Amino acid sequence: MTEVWRNWSGSERARPVRVLRPTRTEEVAASVAEAARDGLRVKAVGSGHSFSGVAVAPGVQVRLDRLAGLNSVDRESGLVTVGAGMPLWRLGPLLASHGLALEIMGDIDRQTVSGAVSTGTHGSGLRFGGIATQVRALQLVLADGSVVRCSADERPELFRAARVGIGALGVVTEVTLQCVDQFALHARDTAMPVAEVLERVDELTEENDHFEFFWFPHSETALTRRFRRLPADAPLKPIGALTRRVDETVSGLGFEGLCRLGTAVPALVPPIARFAARAMSAREWTDLSPRVFASPRDVRFHEGEFAVPREHAVDALREIKRWIDTTGERVSFPLEVRFSAADDIWLSTAQGRESCYIAFHQYHRMPYRRYFEACEDILGSYGGRPHWGKMHTLDADALRPRYERFDDFVALRDGLDPTGVFANPYLDRVLGLAPEAVPVRDRVGLPA
Repeated sequence: MTEVWRNWSGSERARPVRVLRPTRTEEVAASVAEAARDGLRVKAVGSGHSFSGVAVAPGVQVRLDRLAGLNSVDRESGLVTVGAGMPLWRLGPLLASHGLALEIMGDIDRQTVSGAVSTGTHGSGLRFGGIATQVRALQLVLADGSVVRCSADERPELFRAARVGIGALGVVTEVTLQCVDQFALHARDTAMPVAEVLERVDELTEENDHFEFFWFPHSETALTRRFRRLPADAPLKPIGALTRRVDETVSGLGFEGLCRLGTAVPALVPPIARFAARAMSAREWTDLSPRVFASPRDVRFHEGEFAVPREHAVDALREIKRWIDTTGERVSFPLEVRFSAADDIWLSTAQGRESCYIAFHQYHRMPYRRYFEACEDILGSYGGRPHWGKMHTLDADALRPRYERFDDFVALRDGLDPTGVFANPYLDRVLGLAPEAVPVRDRVGLPA
């Protein structure tokens, strides 16, 4: 019997019928064909960093950690092809050795390339889209075991959908990325009154290459984070090793201790949050982009995130703050607010509109459902679209009106995978059942 698999936050688990660790695309194709013959579902899994059930595999779990090579690099064009299981933390140094970098990254680099792309992972910056906008080609294994390649010129409809395919169209085995010349970032962290941030948010997002902020709801202070892009040969002033270790200890073990205290004595959560907000340090540093974009996340939490049209960001944030103040809900983690350009990917949360991403978190030992449901309702009232890799309760009926190409995506899925080989309970909920599929929760696996 296989071991129980759990995601990073512990919110999802499953005991797969089979666990496979292929080393070649042909092995993936054979395993998909075999699973289909046996009536089992197939899901690929990377680092397990999704908070939602998008990668839960009650049937056949395909672990991609052995499909993680740097397959080709064209320094002149910047096109780089990697195995789908390549982790972002490893990709950054490999690209740097060729004088290249990802154009943008999120603030966590523990995900695999295919996981980050497939769920719509993003960073922050109005002139930049999510990681999926850097994809130039994909190799997938389809439900019938065939191997296909798609790009803007080859199977373009599949490409438009599969860049954020949430695992519903096939198993991605190879990703070609458009990289850029290596560059540095000048970073500046500054504490500001929340009222000032909200008043100046348009100015701050437009005048900085990358801007985001963190706001503990029980405080009146936000930590703003601004990055300016510089050439790779700019003088670097990285955070010192000792300072970095101290920061990681404070934000890791130190914050963990405060969160545990707040869990034991909930009345202490608001003053702890105000203390944490005051403790956020102002500083500046310059380093190569992968070392600045991503930072450690050692304290475990649950997370939801919705993308709202940029113009509704301030109203939505104020409404969340009002709800917390009115209900007395105790929230131990900050809201994280980021921005992105519009794109044309069918199920991208930024499809067709400049977006503000509002992420809400709660320490994993504390109750979170009422807070998350309130955030979902508030952000949904502004047309919010949930991050596919983060927690939400929406189903296909609720999601359909929020995406112009939702029905096109489902129709493509139905044609490629009519029996639901790549389905799981999460995909059954957010996309609806494939035409010849049956629900899978009662057949195998464990409740979340």
